[in-house]
Amino acid sequence: MQETILILDFGSQYTQLIARRVRELNVYCEIHPFNFVQSSKFKVQSYKGIILSGSPFSVRESNSPDIDLQALRGKLPILGLCYGAQLLAQKFGGEVVASKTREYGRANLAFIDHHHALLKDIAENSQVWMSHADTIKQIPASYKKIASTTDVEVAGFHIENELTYGLQFHPEVTHSLEGKIILKNFVVDICGCNQSWTSASFIESTVHILKEKLGTDKVVLGLSGGVDSSVTAVLLNKAIGKNLYCIFVDNGLLRKHEFENVLTQYANMGLNVKGIDAKQRFWDELKDIDDPEKKRKTIGRVFIEVFDEEAHKIQDVKWLAQGTIYPDVIESVSVKGPSATIKSHHNVGGLPEKMKLKVVEPLNTLFKDEVRLVGRALGMHEDLLGRHPFPGPGLAIRILGDITPEKVNILQEVDHIFIHGLKVANLYDKVWQAGAILLPVKSVGVMGDERTYENAVCLRAVSSTDGMTADWCHLPYEFLAKMSNEIINKVKGVNRVVYDISSKPPATIEWE
Repeated sequence: MQETILILDFGSQYTQLIARRVRELNVYCEIHPFNFVQSSKFKVQSYKGIILSGSPFSVRESNSPDIDLQALRGKLPILGLCYGAQLLAQKFGGEVVASKTREYGRANLAFIDHHHALLKDIAENSQVWMSHADTIKQIPASYKKIASTTDVEVAGFHIENELTYGLQFHPEVTHSLEGKIILKNFVVDICGCNQSWTSASFIESTVHILKEKLGTDKVVLGLSGGVDSSVTAVLLNKAIGKNLYCIFVDNGLLRKHEFENVLTQYANMGLNVKGIDAKQRFWDELKDIDDPEKKRKTIGRVFIEVFDEEAHKIQDVKWLAQGTIYPDVIESVSVKGPSATIKSHHNVGGLPEKMKLKVVEPLNTLFKDEVRLVGRALGMHEDLLGRHPFPGPGLAIRILGDITPEKVNILQEVDHIFIHGLKVANLYDKVWQAGAILLPVKSVGVMGDERTYENAVCLRAVSSTDGMTADWCHLPYEFLAKMSNEIINKVKGVNRVVYDISSKPPATIEWE
């Protein structure tokens, strides 16, 4: 049976980081809402240990997230982080109070009890990251303090005669410089995980599961040219071969030459792919629509119609495959219950219901970086695995206002120059996502001796690890100058180029 660490989410902004750090130790883990342990799905024997996340709530509030910790203590190793530690203290006779000043930012461990396995190999004065408004003033009698900072007396504790620990700082954040050592001490030494969860082991077990689950059934998959759907296709191809039918739809909103290039790549990978040229159909349906949400919904609807028509040409299809990844799954279930919406570009909403197919999602336990590692282990080409994320609605949400073939053509040319330029300058792999936006703005310019009145475009490049937050990339001025000059000289209809220096938050990566 696969060794698993259970992470209970109390609503912390850092919960996914905990999972990523545990996975980096080659140990499988799952995130579930805090009340998962009170459901019939929870089986204590399925897990090697439990980590309790932080939370925006206070344990002193009457409506704060709460679970029966007594039912868990002593049965599995437990590590409470921030709110989780405060919950462990407060529920068993300790005292949690509001801090006189909010404890946020870097701190250093002034006291460490190295006799405890959790803090083995942690250096004196080790830097940690605090982020809490409450603090543990007093711990219960059976608890022992194992760490302090100058301002926080109980930065860490251990419950005697149990493998239960609490930390008021966040070891999962990179600012806790030895946080990964602490997590390894817990996951490997205390919980006894053997660090055997690798890309190779994932592929082996997933292919085995897919063979058993799908048998000789036919599966249809909508390819996008992106990393997630491509890795999904290769995994399924490895499991069921010719019974996988891939459909790649050209919605007229792809990058320049993308339809042809991606189809060639897929053919070279041995995939059974059918390309559908539906450009005109999408453009006709999008005519005169300028509202961003209406554009998204129209593109989604037309895609479902086109995909459904093509899928029905395949006899006896039983399954729809999707490239859903773990963040999509987590975002659909919050600590307060299901989220109101799931991002429309992650999953093709409406298809399973319309087509009456069962859904298979081989990557729904992986983060994006893990998907890329699996792709490499499958021998996929780096050009495909290293591709920047690209929005599901494509260039439609990078053209502000209504969509016309002329506008699409202008933006494709601008985007092509920018992306090619990043690659030539060895900047592409240093950027999380890049693209161009066609603005609904015209301005006066001069070309030769003639006055022009043409379009403005905006270049956007951001750095990020997961897309949830992002900073604008400080690209060299010389590079931006070259891009501006090349775009204005080569793309008819553009006479002004600007660069977006907004971060997320408060801005978003895409403009629509």
